Amino acid sequence: MPTKSVALITMSLRPARIGINVAGFVQPMIEKELASSDIKLVPVDVKDFNLPIYDENVVPAMVPAYAQFAHEHSKKWSAEISKHDGYVIVIPEYNYGLSGGTKNAIDYLLNEWKGKPLAIVSYGGQGGAKASQQAKEILGGLGLRIVETRPQFAFADAMKEMPGILSEGRISDESRAKWEAQAGDVAKAAAELKDLLLQPNEEANVAKAS
Repeated sequence: MPTKSVALITMSLRPARIGINVAGFVQPMIEKELASSDIKLVPVDVKDFNLPIYDENVVPAMVPAYAQFAHEHSKKWSAEISKHDGYVIVIPEYNYGLSGGTKNAIDYLLNEWKGKPLAIVSYGGQGGAKASQQAKEILGGLGLRIVETRPQFAFADAMKEMPGILSEGRISDESRAKWEAQAGDVAKAAAELKDLLLQPNEEANVAKAS
């Protein structure tokens, strides 16, 4: 049996979304890197948890030592994140920043993943660099160990491809070819994640937001 588990989390919530396909695109690349150390990659979709805007009366820092979540959606999301040893989040960039759905999903959590390693994969018209940087700062501030390499996938021709992206979540052949040339970045991020997974989970290893 695999010794450790990494969640590959699709953060986009749109009805027709490319995020699930971006996650599928990077999945075999990440699996290839992790398999040598017997680490299992598990797809997780935030959309399956139907998270409303944060609606608990307690703050996540209180859970589980001082309080418990009241709502089933919170309990299920918390339990899913708790059972993994590391994470790869696949995030879109909306309006030059982190999407509301991504931030809301993060706001439900703290102790479930504090101190654990996490890689960030972003996508968007320009690759999602701003969303990636914001996610790094937020999650690093929460005490996760963020890997240095953060793959960023820009569409080959965002305006031309947008109808297919919005209606079907389709990755164009041109974008796929462009992204395949970045496979080395994905492999490098996965290798860095693996290295952190195999390190002792000590305060000295916790990345600081910058």
